[in-house]
Amino acid sequence: MHEQNIIDTILASIDQTNCDTKVISLVCNQATLRERLEKDIQLGIRTSDVVERSVERLPLYEKLKTQKVYTDGKSVSQIVSEIEML
Repeated sequence: MHEQNIIDTILASIDQTNCDTKVISLVCNQATLRERLEKDIQLGIRTSDVVERSVERLPLYEKLKTQKVYTDGKSVSQIVSEIEML
């Protein structure tokens, strides 16, 4: 979700009574994104057109009203630990 209006629409449709909703974006730098997408392309999970489209969207994530968790060079367990602390 790279646009705030998408997030806002989803949140508006959810009953948030008696819960603590946290909106989190997992983000990375351009080099990491390219590396991850290239792996998926090699595995046949994605097509090559995804790379430039995804890179173009990177700046949009910084504008979102979300808590950012930067994933560059981190293991899944490190990322999970960061999310748990939010």
